[in-house]
Amino acid sequence: MFGRLRTRRGGDPDSAPGSPGGAPAGVALTGVGAGQTDALLRRLEWTVVRRLDGLLQGDYRTLFRGFGLDLADLREYHPGDDVRHIDWNVTARLQTPHVREYQEDREVAAWFLLDLSGSIDFGSGSVRKRDLLSDFTTVMALLLTRYGNRVGAVLYGGATGMAATVVPARAGRRQLLHLLHRLRATPAASPGDTRLRELLERARTVARRRSVVFVVSDFISAPGWQASLGMLARRHEVVAVRLVDPLETALPDLGLVVLQDAETGEQMFVDTHDPDFRKRFAAAAEAREAELRQAFARAGVACLTLSTYARLDLALLSFARQRRRQQGSARAAHLAREPA
Repeated sequence: MFGRLRTRRGGDPDSAPGSPGGAPAGVALTGVGAGQTDALLRRLEWTVVRRLDGLLQGDYRTLFRGFGLDLADLREYHPGDDVRHIDWNVTARLQTPHVREYQEDREVAAWFLLDLSGSIDFGSGSVRKRDLLSDFTTVMALLLTRYGNRVGAVLYGGATGMAATVVPARAGRRQLLHLLHRLRATPAASPGDTRLRELLERARTVARRRSVVFVVSDFISAPGWQASLGMLARRHEVVAVRLVDPLETALPDLGLVVLQDAETGEQMFVDTHDPDFRKRFAAAAEAREAELRQAFARAGVACLTLSTYARLDLALLSFARQRRRQQGSARAAHLAREPA
């Protein structure tokens, strides 16, 4: 049940564990209740957006590449790339398949695939993963809509536990407010295992034109979503936004506690004072980390990890700089292979 647990000290259901790893609580940006959307937007504009504006996207160019009108670069073909983007002249000259990359047009369609399953409501400190999901969606949607780009969403959650709520992609501040209202109005999914495959498959049917897709989830799900993620990445530029909490990877010594599966409600009474149990827990968490890294690599998607004990703006800045370095390295490698 690791990764989607809730903890209670034995005999005291209201007590909460301390901050894992000594991390300060409440340093991430938190969500707000209904009726405070404008206040949320003003706060995030002041604390986050003004730091990211111009770095994640400029007036007419975004950080994301892959489709548009202006040629940005050429790179070697990788399995899964769209064969329609192969540059046959360069391929014939270098004897190696190459594909074209384009600068994005100003108007880009972005889709947010939002996992609102039971495990998203978990947080060992003052910030839940759902708060982090809400803040990330708000920041990115605000950055995109202010330049005329369209944003839409598919929400996994609600009474049916299905990815049934779709917010069509549109532009403007009203669309942003509508998306945030639908996000807050969608409760966590009813008890049962999360099936991310349903969310990804639904996205393939609603996002018909090539888009930037943010899959915002903790990726605690029933098996089978990996293939769907790879299929989605063949047509769209996909970024996996993973929500994590430190307590999901390492249990502190809290003595006797009750662990409850946040999705199924199953409970287990364990002794966290036992060092062997904590080691097994950490080993299981590390194995899952390795499995997720392999899944993202096979699908060819970038991964942005957001922690409930870290600042959102710093995580986004680090991700943006990393992508720029990767694009610069790819361009330098291509130029080095060009014949004199």
